[in-house]
Order: sequence, then structure tokens, then C-alpha cells
Amino acid sequence: MRTVRTEVLSALVVAFALIPESIAFSVITGVDPSVGLTTSFTMAVVISIAGGRPAMISAATGAISLVVAPIAREYGFGHLVAAVILGGLFQIVLGSLGVAKLMRFVPRSVMAGFLNGLGILIFLAQLPNLVNVPWQVYPLFAAGLVLIILFPAVTKAIPAPLVSIAVLTAFTIAAGISVPTVGDKGALPSALPTPGIPDVPFTVDTFALLAPYALAFAVVGLLESLMTARVVDDITDTHSNKKREAVGQGIANVVTGFFGGMGGCAMIGQTLINVKTGGARTRLSTFLAGAFLIVLCIVFRPIVSGIPMAVLVSVMVLVAVTTFDWNSIAPATLRHTPIGETAAMVLTVGVVVATHNLAIGVVAGTLISMVVFARRVAHKVDVTAATSEDNSQVVYAIKGELFFASSNDLMYQFDYPNDPGKVVIDLSEARIWDASSVAALRTIATKYATRGKQVEITGVPAG
Repeated sequence: MRTVRTEVLSALVVAFALIPESIAFSVITGVDPSVGLTTSFTMAVVISIAGGRPAMISAATGAISLVVAPIAREYGFGHLVAAVILGGLFQIVLGSLGVAKLMRFVPRSVMAGFLNGLGILIFLAQLPNLVNVPWQVYPLFAAGLVLIILFPAVTKAIPAPLVSIAVLTAFTIAAGISVPTVGDKGALPSALPTPGIPDVPFTVDTFALLAPYALAFAVVGLLESLMTARVVDDITDTHSNKKREAVGQGIANVVTGFFGGMGGCAMIGQTLINVKTGGARTRLSTFLAGAFLIVLCIVFRPIVSGIPMAVLVSVMVLVAVTTFDWNSIAPATLRHTPIGETAAMVLTVGVVVATHNLAIGVVAGTLISMVVFARRVAHKVDVTAATSEDNSQVVYAIKGELFFASSNDLMYQFDYPNDPGKVVIDLSEARIWDASSVAALRTIATKYATRGKQVEITGVPAG
């Protein structure tokens, strides 16, 4: 019973937090606010059934909004919906092919950068609600922070953010305080969404036009969702089914598209509210977050429209603070972290903040980590030479990993002019990883051959 109560209350907090975010992403995309809200509803409900990470929240997101906004602007709403459906189909295909396994190549430093960049973005997104506003906003904002921080000392049975929203909204309405509210962000939906077919010509030309956008949509959505799933795995000490999550994201987007939505993916800010702040752990909270969202918008529209934005901003600011991985920038941590790993984390944060796109930041951070790793391993190849007593042959023993980054330096480890007539290259303690290494060994043999010297390669690893 306690578990059900936790899931229900946590989902209610998430539903409140989803409303302004969904409206904001609708504005970014260039569509009616009700589109973002119904998108969050369908995404959350479908992913609660089809997804592979219980308690993770999927909804309309900023990253997806940035991808689909050009379609809505240049080709219209019908093409946007068609792109969402096609992007969902791409996600189903990619998920079925096992693209989720690539997440193992994302280093821990990039994960830290992902969280730190996200924390900064969440915080920056709240600033417009605190600038050029009536002075009453600031006491409300401060009161929201105090309630959320101190109320758990009274009881943890009810989530502190929910108490803050209820108490301060009631106070604002009763006192007649005029401050920006949720209703000022845009109109809430007045009815449940209905399914339909995108109003586009079903031709090869339409497919060719939308395919690049849909592929970008699929990749960005999967990357952000799988990264979020990994964060939740760490928080809950449980393992999620990444393949099912990837396919589930595709199913949710296909359904959302047919209901006239703008597409979405995992939403880490609201997921952290659900998992970390609310303590939710099951699919029930994800389902109820979507269900409560649409009920709040349709049934309790006048009340929800009156919620002060300052209260929701206080919730999101504390989410930003708890999202940031403070341990990653602690002096003790930095002293023991290789400079290359720190550079990857900083680059990830920088790109995320500069582009407002988590996926681009993760890709950039992972690439720099790979370069750093390759550079480090490339210098771990040892070449030792031993000449026979009669100076008739020399044996070069190679130890280490041979691949494209190390094979170039390998060619300069041999004394081609002065070595005796027979040269033995011993690879018994080396590992050949790619064609670059094979080509380097062939070049070495050729250099000796042009000088009339015989080369014998021994200890070649099998396979």
C-alpha cells in the first residue's frame, strides 16, 4: 500500500512539473501549446507499457523540439507529424538491431558531463521566469525552496514539491496576489486527443524529404533516453532492458504521431523528480504521470492555470542542483582523475550548454574520450631489439596493442640501414587490431627488402 501511495503522489508532482515544460517546448517547436501537453500524455502512457526502464518519464523534450522545429516551420504541421511517425519507425528498427548496446562505450566522464550539462540547462531554463517579473515572485520562489527543503523533516509521506505547489497556490489565490501563472504560458487542452492520419502526400518524394529529419529524431531520442535509463539504473541499483526501451520509444512516438503529437523521449528532469525526489520505482508512476497530466489539463484547468510559475521554478531549480554531479568537480576527485577524462567531461558540459542539445554533447564527449584513450594506448607499445652474438640476425620483440594510432610510430622503431641481413619480428606478446597494423608490418618488411634483407614475422596472433 505504501508503494502505491508513493507512486501516486510522485506521479502527481511530475504531472504538475510537466505542464510548463511541455508548453515551453511547444513554443520552441512552433505549434499550439496543447500539442506539447497531449504529446507528454501519450508518450508517458505508452512508454509505461512498452518501455524497458520502469519509473522513467518520457514526454515532449527540448532536444526533440529542436529537431522537429524546422519541419513545422518550413513544411507545416502535417509533415511534422509524419516525421514523428517515421522517426518512431526508425527507432523500432534501430532498437531491434541492438543499437542500445553502444551505450557501453559511453565513458563515466561523459556521463558526469551529461548530468552537469543537464543541471545547468535546467537552471538556465528557469531564469526567464525570474527576470522582469513582479517583486512578489521572489518571496514566492524563496518560500517554495524553503518548503521543499524543510518539509521532509516533518514527514516524507507526502512529497515536498506537491505540498509546496498546493500551499503556495492556495495562498496566492486567497491573497489575490498577481504573479505569472501556468495559464499565462498558453491554453491547456480541453479534450482528449483523437487519432488521425498525417495530411501529407504518401510519395517517395515525401519520404526522401522527411527521412533525414526522422533519422536525426530517432538518434537524438534514443541517445537521450538510453542515457537517462543509465542514470536511473545507477540511482536505483537496478538493471533496465535497454533494447526494450529503444523499441518502446519508437512505439510511443508512432502512437504519439498518429494522435497528432510532436514526438518526445525520456525527460531526465522529470524522471529525477519521479525517482530521486518522489521515490517512485515502478511503471505505475509513469502511467499515472501521463494520466494525471491530461486530467489536470481538462478537468482542473481553472485551478492548474492559476498555479504560480514561481512555485514550479523552485521545484525545477532544486532538481537542477540535485542533478549536477558535484562529486565530479570536487578537488579530491579532480586530483585523481586523468586530465583527458576531465577534459572529456568539460567538453561535454560545454557543448551541451552551447547547443542546448544533450545528444550532441554526449557524442562530442565520447569522441574526445576515444581520442584520449587511443593516444594513451598508442604509447604503450614496447619494441626491444636483441642482436645475435655473431651479428647475423636481430630479433625485434613487440609488446602491446597494435592499431591505427600505434602502428604509425611502430615503423620508426627499426634500424633499417644498420640491422644485419636477417630480421625477426616477434609478435607473440602483441595484439593486432586492424588493417592499419597489418599494413605497417608490410611496409616494414618492404623497407628491409629494398635493402636486400630477409624479414621473418613470428608469433602472429590467431584470427
